[in-house]
Amino acid sequence: MLRWIALVLLLLLIGLQVKLWSAHGGVHEVDGLRAAIKKQADENDRLQQRNQALAADVADLKHGNQAIEARARTGLGLIKPGEVFYQVDNQPAGASSTLPLPPPARPVGAVTGVVVR
Repeated sequence: MLRWIALVLLLLLIGLQVKLWSAHGGVHEVDGLRAAIKKQADENDRLQQRNQALAADVADLKHGNQAIEARARTGLGLIKPGEVFYQVDNQPAGASSTLPLPPPARPVGAVTGVVVR
């Protein structure tokens, strides 16, 4: 009799293990859900930081003229009356400029693309 009880308990244990590892709601699905939760929590943290930065920006724009002035200067290139604007070029003196190069000189006596009739 004791052997039958042990056999039934062993079969029950094996059945539960199979269900735990392979069935719906098993270990693999739980791991996938944990990864999805972590990914969503990271995204929420990133968006929360962005929202805080935007809220601080809105508060600055509502209550301070300096923020409005800074946006006008950087975004629109506005200058106060009486100010002088200097633009500094960060490119070294010997570096090539963004201007197009002149066309190469033709050797003397070279034939051009003109057709004479």
